[in-house]
Amino acid sequence: MKIALIAPLVTPIREPQTGGSQSFLVDLATGLSSRGHDVDVYAATGSWIPGVNVVDLGIVATALSDTLYRPGHVRESSTAAAHEAFARAYARIRPIPYDVVHNHAFDAPAIELAKVLKAPVIHTLHLPPDSGVVTALAVVDKGGSTPATCVVSEAQAREWRRVTRIDTVLSPFVPTARIPWTDRSGEGAVYAGRLSPDKGVAEAIAIARAAGLHIDVYGDPYDLDYTSCRIVPEVPRGGVSLHPGVPRATLWKRMAGAAVVLCPAMWDEPFGMVAAEAQACGTPVVAFRRGGLVEIIRDGVTGALLPAGDIGAAAAAVRSIGSISRRTCRRHAEVNLDLEVSITRHEMFYQHVSSVQGAVSRG
Repeated sequence: MKIALIAPLVTPIREPQTGGSQSFLVDLATGLSSRGHDVDVYAATGSWIPGVNVVDLGIVATALSDTLYRPGHVRESSTAAAHEAFARAYARIRPIPYDVVHNHAFDAPAIELAKVLKAPVIHTLHLPPDSGVVTALAVVDKGGSTPATCVVSEAQAREWRRVTRIDTVLSPFVPTARIPWTDRSGEGAVYAGRLSPDKGVAEAIAIARAAGLHIDVYGDPYDLDYTSCRIVPEVPRGGVSLHPGVPRATLWKRMAGAAVVLCPAMWDEPFGMVAAEAQACGTPVVAFRRGGLVEIIRDGVTGALLPAGDIGAAAAAVRSIGSISRRTCRRHAEVNLDLEVSITRHEMFYQHVSSVQGAVSRG
């Protein structure tokens, strides 16, 4: 198949990746290409995916900084800059005979403006329901264009189906074959992800400290005030090392050497890629029972799921984490969270959408 993938334009697609959706886009593009598909990725300036054709849209990602998602804040997803960016993308895509166009961008204009395309369109909704995106989907449906819509977990599907149609769940699983692992117990705790309150960085530090473990925090500031007020002051108190975001291969090696990975999300995590990667490393995960994390972690088998915000219970789970089999964590990831399964599901859905659109066109 000839496939166009539209990247989130708020960041370049390159290492170190800034989020799970960006990381999965790379895995999806390379995986589809390795299976013989002709893949083009449309992305912001500075993007690079080894072995995949990346079309530079001439968009500087910082121009779309106002569209960044922050839980609890109204998102400006339909700025003039966003409209211009996606209009440019679709103008490049429209003349090319793609079998399917798969949008992974987070913005309302990415949905509204896709109606100009001749090829079948799929939108993966990586974030929780957003009023601007909900409105865009409704407008497109009323206009007679009916793109396919997907989400990344069953938990996310339940939320989105309250406000719009969801066709399927396409989870962004992880490349277990490339992720190193060990069955030897590691040392310390690891947190990895953006430095923002929804990800529970301060809670991760509190859990590790209560459990008596040193914690390595990997990530770049997403919320500057939160980082400067809640995270940076913890470093001088001891037991905390703060690192910038690192390439995935480096992070996998560090997670494989940890005793536990902490994912105490303070929002309903749409998926939870770090938790999936950690288990592929053979490392158990302690997390709050939020969103898609419930589908990724087997409570008591590959980690622990605790009530949201319960630092004491999470610390107790960390202290007893040695009872979790690292080999079982790895096997769970290989069987249930592997990228190849996800790519196959994408291929099947692409074929379905393409055949349905072809039948409609033939009338």
